[in-house]
Amino acid sequence: MEGPPLLLTLLLLSLLSATPTTFSATSPRAVVSPTPSPISSPTPPRNNSSSSSSPSPSLSPSPPSSSSSSPSPSPGSSTLDPKQLRALQSLNIPTSKDPCTQPALLRNNITLCDSSKPFRHLLSLRLLNCSDDVALSFTALRSLSTLQSLRFENCPIAPIAFPPELALSLRSFTAISSLRRLTGVWLSRLQNLTDLTVSNVMVNASGPFVILGNMKKIRSVSVSRANLTGFFPRHLSPNLTHIDFSGNKLRGRIPSSINRLENLQSLNLSSNSFNGEIPTTIGDLISLHNLSLASNSLSGAVPESISAIPSLVHVDLSSNQLNGTIPRYFTGMKTLKYLNLANNNFRGVMPFNASFISRLAVFKVGGNDNLCYNRSILSSKMKLGIAPCDKHGFPMSPPPAKDSSQNDNTDSDYNDTDSENTTHKEHHRGPNKVVLGVAIALSSIVFLIIFLVLISKCCR
Repeated sequence: MEGPPLLLTLLLLSLLSATPTTFSATSPRAVVSPTPSPISSPTPPRNNSSSSSSPSPSLSPSPPSSSSSSPSPSPGSSTLDPKQLRALQSLNIPTSKDPCTQPALLRNNITLCDSSKPFRHLLSLRLLNCSDDVALSFTALRSLSTLQSLRFENCPIAPIAFPPELALSLRSFTAISSLRRLTGVWLSRLQNLTDLTVSNVMVNASGPFVILGNMKKIRSVSVSRANLTGFFPRHLSPNLTHIDFSGNKLRGRIPSSINRLENLQSLNLSSNSFNGEIPTTIGDLISLHNLSLASNSLSGAVPESISAIPSLVHVDLSSNQLNGTIPRYFTGMKTLKYLNLANNNFRGVMPFNASFISRLAVFKVGGNDNLCYNRSILSSKMKLGIAPCDKHGFPMSPPPAKDSSQNDNTDSDYNDTDSENTTHKEHHRGPNKVVLGVAIALSSIVFLIIFLVLISKCCR
């Protein structure tokens, strides 16, 4: 009796459980995926499908901008000594927070530091186009006593005495259109310099020796356009490789002791008031590459000893009172590229041919009135600025200026043809015709008179 009701009950339960399943399949919008629990991922299916190809957002690295904006210092890095940073700031020199790791380029101010720890120190400082509020102070400069190179360019600020520590530390000092006015004594305190450059700055000194006398390590010195007076020193450091005293008021003779500068490679004494002859001992400077003695009052002949300098590249002896003949040995200088002998008193026939002149970058001999060139060797089209030679080796007189109505040949300084004789003949061609006409007329009159006289006699 209990079997059928139990079987009927089980059948009804199976039908009721099957009804939701069928409803879910026919009405998907009514039955959706189970509502996610608060602790589940918002989109678990997407995570499951892409987990193998892309990391989870919570694991992605920080944006590059955040890492570059605040870099972590490397284990071996260090910052500038705070005392030196304060010194720069006290001088009103604009700098970054750390001029060593971020070089101070603001307003063209550039620094260079060492690699010491825990704080780095300034080795080089260059100041360009200083503003009016930049001022030097003794205290600040004493904090910068580690500097080995100090450079001022276009900084017309007032100079002060350097602390002894800084003066002895410097190896290179440059002042170009800066520091207003300096003295020789002020510069002489920089005893350990190897490189000194002062240009377009008035220097009050009785001569270069006041500046250089105590500089035993100096290798390069340039004091140009500085209104420097006095004489060329007889004794200078034999370590010197570069000397530039151009554009000053130095006077007297170039001393023969200049040959002691055996390492000298460049000598520029142009635009001064040196006089006398070029010392023959200058030929002992066998390391010399550049020689400029232009715009002085040097006289005499060019010494033959210069031919012994094997590597000369630049020779400028222009605008002096040098005389005699131009030495032929210049043609044998294989390294020579610049030769200026203009505006002197050289005479005779210039000894150079076209091959030598063409291999030079610059060649000037104009302004030597008694110098001439051989027309059989050189063409007048080269425009040398000197006259051609006549058959006796003297400069030919230039031809008279041509009339504006005639064609002017601008390709040459002098006409190599016999233009003087041609012009002379053309000038007298008109008057010759007049004389000839007058003579014919007079002859006709005389002949007519004689003819009339003969006829009158015959008629009688």
